[in-house]
Amino acid sequence: MKGSNCYRVLIIVAVVCLNHQLLICGADPTDGFIRVPLTDENFDLQKPYNIPLSQRYNYSDGVRSFWVYNKDKPFKPDSGTRPRTEVRIKGHDYSSGIWQFEGYAFVPTGTSGVTIVQIHGAAEGATTLQLRIYDGNMRYYRYNLVATDLYDKWFRVNVIHDVGKGKITVFIDGEEKFVVNDQGPGDLYFKCGVYAAPAKSSNFMESRWRDIKLFKK
Repeated sequence: MKGSNCYRVLIIVAVVCLNHQLLICGADPTDGFIRVPLTDENFDLQKPYNIPLSQRYNYSDGVRSFWVYNKDKPFKPDSGTRPRTEVRIKGHDYSSGIWQFEGYAFVPTGTSGVTIVQIHGAAEGATTLQLRIYDGNMRYYRYNLVATDLYDKWFRVNVIHDVGKGKITVFIDGEEKFVVNDQGPGDLYFKCGVYAAPAKSSNFMESRWRDIKLFKK
């Protein structure tokens, strides 16, 4: 009898552990998506118009490093926008469906007041989403807190845009962190790098990216 009870206890423990393991592993944000192939031609780089690209961007050993200064010029002479060094995912603009951006980011201490990921395009305004770093924390524009303590380490970023439902979901290191309504239909595309925020930007801003991928359903 005692042996039978011990056996039942072991079975229960095993089931609980299995369920716990499944909860820990969870579903990956890319499950059910199809990867969209990207080549060098899909990475359109933008930088201050009066400076050579090599002074604001480096690509080495699979890591793309973007940096900019608060007093840099915009990306073209007639633009009134803030300084940037970014890559725009070209050739995969979208206006329907479900799309996902994925990349691993690194933001060094001191970089603040800067957008590192955005969805460009909206029914009104220029963007549907901006994920900014302020003092090591990630925010939706300058408002909602998305994630904390992101300085000086690699972290995985996944952004899913369900155009039909008008929803954007942000995952950090595979964990759902933020859901928000989008800004309406438009000619939409993903960008990453550094784009100085309208206010409270540090003098020097940098982000590094690797394993940038695009998915869709």
